[in-house]
Amino acid sequence: MSATNGNGTKLFEIRDLVMHFPLTEGVIFKKQIGAVRAVDGVTFDVFEGETLGLVGESGCGKSTTARVITRLLEPTSGEVRYKGDDITHRSRADLKPLRRDMQMIFQDPYSSLNPRKTVGSIIGEPFIIHDVERDEDKRKRRVQELMDLVGLNPEHYNRFPYQFSGGQRQRIGVARAIALKPKLVVADEPVSALDVSIQAQIINLLEELQAELGLTIVFIAHDLSIVRHVCDRIAVMYLGKIVELADADSLFEHPRHPYTGALMSAVPVPDPRLAREKQRQVLGGDVPSPTNPPPACRFHTRCPKARDGVCNVEEPLLEPKEGGNLTACHFPLTDQEVAQRVPTAA
Repeated sequence: MSATNGNGTKLFEIRDLVMHFPLTEGVIFKKQIGAVRAVDGVTFDVFEGETLGLVGESGCGKSTTARVITRLLEPTSGEVRYKGDDITHRSRADLKPLRRDMQMIFQDPYSSLNPRKTVGSIIGEPFIIHDVERDEDKRKRRVQELMDLVGLNPEHYNRFPYQFSGGQRQRIGVARAIALKPKLVVADEPVSALDVSIQAQIINLLEELQAELGLTIVFIAHDLSIVRHVCDRIAVMYLGKIVELADADSLFEHPRHPYTGALMSAVPVPDPRLAREKQRQVLGGDVPSPTNPPPACRFHTRCPKARDGVCNVEEPLLEPKEGGNLTACHFPLTDQEVAQRVPTAA
């Protein structure tokens, strides 16, 4: 792996993770006719105290990967290790004590909260489920402390979600996620449904909570400018595979995979001179279907550097390239090509 972050201690180890969803036909006698290969052989580590970003186009497997890590989904194959222990196929009963250490912040602050429950009961629910605080008065005080911590008025304890704005609802989701002081928080595109000004508030809140509570965060997003601001390391996914993994600064200044370079070329540059110098790399075609992905390198059907007889025959390994980025590519970007796409790196 590339340089570690946080305190260098591995919290999660993901090895050859596969998650396929079967496609069936028939009503009574269902027959499997294929599978959606959402995640197809993913390997990486998550270190304590870091923020690891997962980025890529919609449908590339980011959210599925996160849900398998937290064991909300049972993987088809592969291994998930938490603090060195294999939790890949543990039962729901065995997983319950670990749920306190793994929480999620969901993308939609509107549908992720029960509209029939008050904010106090929503944030306090983890205490009840894990039998942490039985005394109702003490539980209320703890919930109000959490509300104050995330910037909500504790006096609004008995209000319902519809009485809050989108940003406030996401703060409710954050408070619920950190209620039991978890080790890992998975933020699944937590700001994509919010206005830009509110996005900054939620991002700053997550950073403050991470520093105060020592959280490890897996941050899923498609907005690269946000990811660079938030994350220590970034994994770029394409069609169920990690194609590049590196420290945030290295990835943005010296991307090596052509797909990463194309993503970087689409990021707006505030300097007009640099914007004129940058050559936008427009990818041809559409993302292939995850039910029938291309052989070998999955990006070769859209890659400007693909070579017949190589990229469509041999699958590239995720291994260190020039500069240290872990990259799955037979013909990674040169420094000159990087400078054309990311002129700020020149």
